[in-house]
Order: sequence, then structure tokens, then C-alpha cells
Amino acid sequence: MFDLQPSLSDASETVPLSALQHYSYCPRQCALIHVEQVFDENEFTLKGRWAHTRVDEEHVRSEAGHQIVTALPVWSDRHGLSGKCDVVELRDGTPHPVEFKHGERKAHRWDEVQLCGQAICLEEMFHVMVPEGAIYHISSRRRRTVVFTSELRAETLRIAAEVRVMIAKSAVPPAVNDARCNGCSLRRACMPEATDTGNRPDWHELMLRMEG
Repeated sequence: MFDLQPSLSDASETVPLSALQHYSYCPRQCALIHVEQVFDENEFTLKGRWAHTRVDEEHVRSEAGHQIVTALPVWSDRHGLSGKCDVVELRDGTPHPVEFKHGERKAHRWDEVQLCGQAICLEEMFHVMVPEGAIYHISSRRRRTVVFTSELRAETLRIAAEVRVMIAKSAVPPAVNDARCNGCSLRRACMPEATDTGNRPDWHELMLRMEG
């Protein structure tokens, strides 16, 4: 057994796992939520909230034969991450994180980054390697295996570092008015049509310079 309370001396130093998903999808969306504390609901966020209320029932039916822990708090002191796993399957002592999404079975990098962040936390907590996890798509009742490659791990840790700098500096990226805006619940707060300057700075490079 292990203590479910993080031991970081300063909780403000940690990056929420949800922020990894937000930033990977859109850095400006991440800043509006985690810097400006702006949040709004739309069809997609409501469906996502509903999906998480179905975790226990849906998952037991979709994957039997493993010990299952739901809503497990996880953290990494080493990388300054914290959050919660929807489901963790314990397979012969090895944790296997499963993230629930309401949509159809589609591959989205931002979901994979969030799941990889969970795996990094679980590895530190359980002292074992976590080679893969899964995204469970409630609409299709199908799961998609995600392998935690060295490339995905590096991307996840890079994003975590950039989010930490963004929050510490209270930096808000410029709007990028593209297809991602169509389903974003923060469109009214972001106002991409009005705030898109047409300037496309290398945001990743800027964050790294700010970190230094």
C-alpha cells in the first residue's frame, strides 16, 4: 500500500495532468483555464463530464479479469506532476492506466500526452515501468492501446516544462483561429476572430527561452 497524499513541498509547483491535455490541444486554451481561471461548458465538456460518471459501470463490463482502481490520485515528485487516473488496472502488479473519453474511437495526440503523464506518475509511485495504457471511447465502447514510446515520453515532459513556465509567468499565447476553435468551450472568452493577430511565433521556443 502507499500514501495517497503527494509529498511535494509546494503544491503550486506541480502541473495538473489535465493541463498537459489542454496545452497539447491548444496552448491558449490551457492558459485561459490554468492562468486566467476561465472555464465554460459546451456540448463536448458536458459529455465528457457525463462520461466520467460512468467509469465504474462501463469499465467493469469492458475489461474483466484485472484488479481495478478508479479515481486514483497520482503524482510525480521528480517531474512535478499531479492529477487523477480514471481507471488503473493492476496486471500482475503493473499498473495500466485507462483514460475515458466520450467520443468515437479516434487517435488524438493530446489524449495520449495526458495518459503518458499518468504513466510517468504511476512509474514513480509503483517503482515499475509502465509500457502502455489505453483510451476507452464510451460512444463506441472500444479501447485504443497507447504505447508509451520514448518520443511520447519526451513530448509529455517537454509540454509539462512549458506549462510550468507558462503558469509561473502568467503567459497567455496569442489566438490561432483555426479548426480547433469550432468545438472549444472557451471560444467566447478567447474571441479568436478578434484576437488572432496573424503573428505565428514559435511558442515552444519562446517557452524554453523564458524557462532559461
